[in-house]
Amino acid sequence: MTVVKIDGRSLTLDDIHAVARDTGGAQVECTAEATAAMNASRELKLRLIAAGDPVYGVTTGFGDSAHRQISADKAAALQRNMILYHLNGTGPPAPDEVVRATLLIRANCLARGHSGVRPRIAGGLLELLRHDVLPVVPERGSVGASGDLVPLCYVAAALIGEGEVRHRGVVRPTGDVFRGLGLTAVDLEAKDGLALINGTSFSAAYAVLAARDARRLAALADICTALASEALLGNRGHYAAFLHDQRPHPGQRTSARRVDALLEGSELSRPHRQIVDAAGSLGGRGYAVLRRSIQDRYSLRCAPHVVGVLRDTLDWVEDWLVTEVNASTDNPLFDAAGATVHSGGNFYAGHVAQGMDALKTAVSNVADLLDRQLALLVDEKFNNGLTPNLIPRFDEDAWEAGLHHGFKGMQIAASALTAEALSGSSPASVHSRSTEAHNQDKVSLAPVAARQARSVVELAEEVAAIHLLAACQALDLRGPRGAAPRTRAVHRAVRAVVPFTDRDRRLDGAIGRVLGLIRSGAVTRAAGLPADTDRREDCGRGRGKGMPCQD
Repeated sequence: MTVVKIDGRSLTLDDIHAVARDTGGAQVECTAEATAAMNASRELKLRLIAAGDPVYGVTTGFGDSAHRQISADKAAALQRNMILYHLNGTGPPAPDEVVRATLLIRANCLARGHSGVRPRIAGGLLELLRHDVLPVVPERGSVGASGDLVPLCYVAAALIGEGEVRHRGVVRPTGDVFRGLGLTAVDLEAKDGLALINGTSFSAAYAVLAARDARRLAALADICTALASEALLGNRGHYAAFLHDQRPHPGQRTSARRVDALLEGSELSRPHRQIVDAAGSLGGRGYAVLRRSIQDRYSLRCAPHVVGVLRDTLDWVEDWLVTEVNASTDNPLFDAAGATVHSGGNFYAGHVAQGMDALKTAVSNVADLLDRQLALLVDEKFNNGLTPNLIPRFDEDAWEAGLHHGFKGMQIAASALTAEALSGSSPASVHSRSTEAHNQDKVSLAPVAARQARSVVELAEEVAAIHLLAACQALDLRGPRGAAPRTRAVHRAVRAVVPFTDRDRRLDGAIGRVLGLIRSGAVTRAAGLPADTDRREDCGRGRGKGMPCQD
C-alpha cells in the first residue's frame, strides 16, 4: 500500500503516480503542521466573517456576482448551491487514475493552509482515496479558470454525499456507498465549496500522468530506434558521443548514449569505422557503388535529436508541475500570519496549459519519428534486403507465394495513429474564450490541453507497439542472434506474448498485448532501463526537480 504524507509543499510527482495507480487504496495523511495551518487560516476566515467584512466567495456571490454581499447565516447554503449549479459536465468519465490523482492534488492544495477550510475538508478527500471511492467526473466542461470548476464540483458533490461514485468497479449512488462503508458526508461551511472546486487539480492530474507516460515513451523510442537500426543494418556511429557533445542538449546526449549502449555488441548495426572499412577503396577506379551506405536516413540518424527534445521538454514541464501541485490554487487565500485575506487568480492554470501544449508537440514528433522508421522497415526499396512488408520468406514456386502482405496493414494503421496524434498537437492555450459575463474573460484551457496531451501519448504508445512488432519481425527475418544482447532481450519479451507472423492473420490482439508490455514497464526493463526512466535520475538529481544533468 502506498503511504504518503501531505503538507502542501513536498508532494512529488512520484507520490501522485503511485497513489493514482495503486488500486489497493492509498494511505495518505496530512502532517500535524498542515493541520495547524488549516486551522489557523479557518480561524482568520471566521474572524473576518464575524467582523462583517465582505469576503469574495464567502459572503459575496461568485465571479460576476462578487458585488452582491450576503449575510453570514446564508454562507453555507451559498456553498452548496455553487456545487449544484456547476454539475453540468459532459463527455466520458475521467479514468480512475486521473480521479485518484485529482483527489490527492486537491487535498494537498488545501493542506498548504491558506484556503480557510477545516482539516475535515482535506481529510474527506483523503478518506475517499483510502477507501478507493471515486467520484464519477465527466471529462468536459472546464476552461481552466476559475480553475476546474465543473469537474471539481463532481468531487465536491461526492464529499457532501451527492451524485455517484465508482467503488470496487461498480458505479453507485454516493449515499449508498457511504452507508455501506460507515462514512459521513461533509457539512459545508463558508468557503468550503469554493476551496474544493476553485483550482487546477483536475488539469494537473491529467498533466502529471501524461508527463509520466511520456517519460517512459522517451525510453521506448530509444529502444525502437536501436531495434530499427539493427533491422535496417544501420550505422551505429550516428550515436557516437563525440557528435552529440558538439551539440550538447542534455536530452539529445542522453538518447544518443542510450541507443549506443543498447547496440553494444551488435553485429547488425555496426560502428562507422567498420562500415567504411567494409566498403574498401576505389582501387584506382573513378566511381563505385557501396554495398552498404555509410549514412542512414534522418529517422535513424536524427532520432536522438527528436527524442531529446521530448526529454528536455519533460524536464521543465515536470518542474512546473511540481510547483503547481504544491501550490494554493484557489481564491481567496487567507494569510493567518498577516491577519488578512487576498483575492487573486492562482486558479489560472497557464503553466499547465503551456506545458501540456509543448509536451503534446514533442510527443507527436516522436510518434512521427517511429512511423517513419516503420515505413523504412516494411518498404523493400529501403529495408536493405528484408522482405516486402516483412512477409515470411517463401520459395517462388511455393503455393503461399504472393498470397501474403505481412505488415502492410500495420503500417497503414500506424500512419493513421500518427496523423491523429499530430492533429491533436496544436496548442489549446491560444484559444481562450471570454465567459461568465466577461468576468472570466481570459482563460487557460489547461484541462483541454492536458486531456489532449494524455491522448497524444496514448496514440504514440500505440505507434510504438506496432513499431516493436515490426522490428521484432524484421530481426527474425534478419537473424536475431546477430542483435545486441539488450535488443535480443526486448525481442524475447515481445516473442513471449506474440509469435513470429508466419502468415497473414489479425494482429489487433498482438498490438494490445505489446501495449500491455509497454505500459507495465516490461519492455524498458528488458532493455535494462527503469520502467519510468528519468534523465535526472541517472545523474542522481532526483525526479521532477533539481539542476539539469551534466554528463
